[in-house]
Amino acid sequence: MKPFLVLQLRPEDEAADGEYAAFLDKGGLPESRTARVRLEQGPLPEDLRLEDYAGVIVGGGPGCVSDDPATKDPVEARVEQDVLRLMPEIVERDMPFMGCCYGIGILAHHLGAEVSKRRFGEPVGPVLCAVTEDGARDPLLEGLPAAFNTLAGHKEAVQELPEGAVHLMSSGPCPFQMIRVGENVYATQFHPEADGEVFKDRIRIYKDYGYFPPEQADELTRISLSAEVTFPEQILSRFVARYG
Repeated sequence: MKPFLVLQLRPEDEAADGEYAAFLDKGGLPESRTARVRLEQGPLPEDLRLEDYAGVIVGGGPGCVSDDPATKDPVEARVEQDVLRLMPEIVERDMPFMGCCYGIGILAHHLGAEVSKRRFGEPVGPVLCAVTEDGARDPLLEGLPAAFNTLAGHKEAVQELPEGAVHLMSSGPCPFQMIRVGENVYATQFHPEADGEVFKDRIRIYKDYGYFPPEQADELTRISLSAEVTFPEQILSRFVARYG
């Protein structure tokens, strides 16, 4: 069985390790079924071949696709280009792909849609998302409630549905919460791997990164821990089961 390629871009070891553990836990993935690459530590291997993997999972991170290239952190810029370099082949092959938070920005940007801070919606924490009619027919969402809580934290968002994409989930503050391209290329604005404990750690780690006023960290942690967030992980586990 082929492994899943897990691409990470969090410079903070604690956050990166926590995200990876969450992917394994919520996806039902044994570590032996993954090939983990922390892109912020070095470029993609030159001999990397997508056909060697069952699918690609891209995690989140503090970088933004929409940041000014002239002032973008050099490591973030290189990571962005590494991931974007894979997108033409992923989309052309209709390869199983799950982009989480940062991943939806990468996918939409590759497809020519606007990704910006013009309208980015909700505060960090639980967000009630609705499943669209197309989403209700999608194998990753079929049978799930018409609306359920997710956990989100981002500084930019997709502003328009990319050409050729299918709109699967939305929220009032941020319309494009989940999209699909082709049959197998998915991306979410929320974090399907996250629960309250995961967000507790991320709020602490990223409280000075501009996602929210630092003095709100305790309250955002309380809200995230108290929210009932149980269905997003099914999206991730269904993705793994479908393509693994």
